[in-house]
Amino acid sequence: MSILAVGSIAFDSVETPFGKAEDVLGGSATYFSVAASFFTSVNLVAVVGEDFPAEHLEFLQQRWINTAGVTRTSGRTFRWKGSYGFDLNEATTLDTQLNVLTDFDPQIPEHYRDAKYVFLGNIDPELQLKVLTQVVRPQIVACDSMNFWIEGKRDALLNTLKYVDILLINEAEVRQLAQEPNMVKAAHKVLAMGPTTLVVKQGEYGSVMFTAHSVFSAPAYPLESVFDPTGAGDSFAGGFMGYLSSTNNVSDEAVRQAIVFGSVLASFNVEEFSLERMRSLDIEQIRHRYRKFQLLTEFKGVD
Repeated sequence: MSILAVGSIAFDSVETPFGKAEDVLGGSATYFSVAASFFTSVNLVAVVGEDFPAEHLEFLQQRWINTAGVTRTSGRTFRWKGSYGFDLNEATTLDTQLNVLTDFDPQIPEHYRDAKYVFLGNIDPELQLKVLTQVVRPQIVACDSMNFWIEGKRDALLNTLKYVDILLINEAEVRQLAQEPNMVKAAHKVLAMGPTTLVVKQGEYGSVMFTAHSVFSAPAYPLESVFDPTGAGDSFAGGFMGYLSSTNNVSDEAVRQAIVFGSVLASFNVEEFSLERMRSLDIEQIRHRYRKFQLLTEFKGVD
């Protein structure tokens, strides 16, 4: 079952202690779509500028990603520049140029509107809600957000969350959204805002899922080489939603499995800059790492 994904496509310039890359393919919707495409097809809605090369669109199309909803408009593509220190959990933003993203007005193509699985990338919550008004009875709506929207457009975000089934944000954002320092209390406050499932991304420490009746925690996959954490959270979301869509199963057990697949995709993403690792990745490598992940977390109970 395909996924409708709405978000940003960008050029990223990134520097880490292990190297740097200039004007490479990035953007939340790009990372999400590529990760999800290992499990299912993706209908992508985004905007790019006149400077966006056809070869990048061809790469996406080769990955089961339908780009009919990607609009090319006059101007320059969204650009982000950032750096990481040895604490790879947090990026320092050096420059942001919204460019064509400033006037992004997502129009969902007619043949996308019956989507049963919808992912709202990290964009203005008013635009996220506008997307939902164009979709006919989706089965699952998942959403990402960030501190900028939580602080600057709180009311709009709270309105959007009424229509969201799964919210995927990081730990600091959960506390900010709930206005509660305790993680568990904050999670339950967020669930009361509308989502039935909250997935808390914790970077190199893994992730935690909260529902009204259960909690599930998964570590991150341990890696010796991490070159670029940019897009790890979006790749996690892509693997997570891609797996759920491919099984058309959102039981508690399936969501737990999806979280592990999300962690697996994020672990591959950080091994090289931009989406370079994803270009050589295949489903057998993903399954192999999933099985290793099972061994990592498996233990026997005691009497």
